[in-house]
Amino acid sequence: MTLAELNAAVVAAVRGAVDEGEFAVPVPDRVPVTVTASGEYATPLPLRLARAAGRPATEIAGLLAARLGRMPGVGDVRVTGPGFLSIGVGASLIARIDETYGVVAVPRATWPERPLTFENPGFVVRFAYARAAAARRHAAELGVRAAEGPLTDPREARLLALLAEFPSRAEQAARTDDPRPFTRQLELIADAYHDVHEWCSPLPKGDEPITSHHRARLSLAEAAYVVLGNALRMLGETPNDRL
Repeated sequence: MTLAELNAAVVAAVRGAVDEGEFAVPVPDRVPVTVTASGEYATPLPLRLARAAGRPATEIAGLLAARLGRMPGVGDVRVTGPGFLSIGVGASLIARIDETYGVVAVPRATWPERPLTFENPGFVVRFAYARAAAARRHAAELGVRAAEGPLTDPREARLLALLAEFPSRAEQAARTDDPRPFTRQLELIADAYHDVHEWCSPLPKGDEPITSHHRARLSLAEAAYVVLGNALRMLGETPNDRL
């Protein structure tokens, strides 16, 4: 589920609750959503609705969580804190990521070519793309094939959530004629991929057997490779598989 689809799902949940008399509030057009460090979407919307409804925020959040949990494509939904909704991003999103994913005409922006260090955001993004390309090459040599499967590490969840957010940030940049939301999202995706590459490798070590974890991690690496490549081309660069 992308960020735009999640927004639509939450709005639909609020509208359904209002239409069925569970609480009375104005139905919002948009929902404030952030990506947490653990890779979930989080929204404080129930806190805002509670004031209008005159009801406890945790009660509003619980009603919305129940509705969202019944919707197809929505991941795990939890009520957290004083009335936040935390919503997981399902790994099934990976199957939808292809060469058209998030591609719109965004304003051009460039990073410097040098220095080739992590102080240069452009290097961070280009190196992430090259690392994902290397993971794909080495996986093919070892006979690892990508497949949907468990992605249980918080680093993987965060990368997945940032990939889900990518189309909305591209559309925002196009709508406002400002590349900064897009390039910032790309930098966040690259940072998250570097963490995944270091700690959640799709490559078996030594005589380790190939498992569903390796195949699922390869599918995530391939998704990052596609998104980073799409983004670099949108900015006018030619992605390089080797740096």
